[in-house]
Amino acid sequence: MIDIKILRENPEMIKENIRKKFQDHKLILVDEVLKLDKESRELTLMCDELRMNRNSISKEIGGLMAQGRKEEAESKKQEVNKINEKLAENEVREEELKEQIKERMMKIPNIMDDSVPIGKDDTENVENEKFGEPVVPEYEIPYHADIIESLGGLDKESAGRTSGNGFYYLLGDVARLHEAMIAYARDFMIGKGFTYCIPPFMIRSDVVNGVMSFEELEAMMYKIEGEDLYLIGTSEHSMIGKFRGQIVKEEDLPITITGYSPCFRKEVGSHGLEERGLYRVHQFEKQEMIVLCKPEDQMDWYRKMWSYTVEFFRSLDVPVRTLECCSGDLADLKVKSCDVEAWSPRQQKYFEVGSCSTLGDAQARRLSIRAKGEKGNYLVATLNNTVVASPRGLIAVLENNYQKDGSVKVPEVLWQYMGGTKILKPKTK
Repeated sequence: MIDIKILRENPEMIKENIRKKFQDHKLILVDEVLKLDKESRELTLMCDELRMNRNSISKEIGGLMAQGRKEEAESKKQEVNKINEKLAENEVREEELKEQIKERMMKIPNIMDDSVPIGKDDTENVENEKFGEPVVPEYEIPYHADIIESLGGLDKESAGRTSGNGFYYLLGDVARLHEAMIAYARDFMIGKGFTYCIPPFMIRSDVVNGVMSFEELEAMMYKIEGEDLYLIGTSEHSMIGKFRGQIVKEEDLPITITGYSPCFRKEVGSHGLEERGLYRVHQFEKQEMIVLCKPEDQMDWYRKMWSYTVEFFRSLDVPVRTLECCSGDLADLKVKSCDVEAWSPRQQKYFEVGSCSTLGDAQARRLSIRAKGEKGNYLVATLNNTVVASPRGLIAVLENNYQKDGSVKVPEVLWQYMGGTKILKPKTK
């Protein structure tokens, strides 16, 4: 959510930002906010004047009573009662206006960074840089679900009976490899100076509304029936929510946290769920990183954070690239975002394994997260980035370490988490 002062002072800039995101249907929101805000400020002035009059008349009443002029005092009391009635009426309208303004401001997209490329959707995202040489072996790389099944590691049929489409059982060495990646990601980020966190896996609606846009909420979140609780789609949600309504000390910035959580997502939309594979599912595990920092430091942290994910995947022998998200693919709260994509030797193309974003002060404004500095309190900047989300990360490791005989090499950095196992071998039928 942007600062309403910016909208008041430069509504055309806000409208141009909306046009660049190809959301022309939201242009009317700017005019509606300006109109409601004008009425709200006029009403506030009126209420201030009424209160001043009430205070003045109240003083008169005291003087009249002291002089024994009771009838005149009673007349003045009637004036005070009328003022109180008008104030009560105006205060109700003030609250209505406040909610109407907030509702619209929550839908107006954040101001993008000038460096964001302009494009309508994800087909117009821009490749930034490649890391590692993408290799296509002479032998065929099977579909990832077939690789996992050959290793005795996947049972979607049983998961379909227990939970439905979009769920899975991981078994044996594959399940162990999955957890080894998560454990390694934890230690990798601790090594970067981040504090490890296991957050709540359910959050209240006020936190949900603080960390994401309405469009994301509808497409992602599972609501707990009968309770004001949602299952998290990423640990970022509850890690940022941890600071709701807090004033942190400036000397404690930046705050850097890496969180583990299971993640739950509806996956509503055009992508749909995969019948056989594990690329798009309802439940997965993730190691995430978040940063709270001074606004002027956010771009430095943005570059550091995506570079950590690149470094992580390169240590797993997985070639990756970074892809700059264009304006039309940028979620409304984001200032700038890029995806980290892993090389798929089977598909001979890259696929998304993580996303890094800076949201400026949008989440901090919604959740009232401020820092106390020498010149007063100010809203912090918040950033988030995926270290690894599995099974997507698992797919990348399996494909890039698949051998001609059907075995899979375990990346060296994971040996200690696999009890020394260095290679996964197909199960004999």
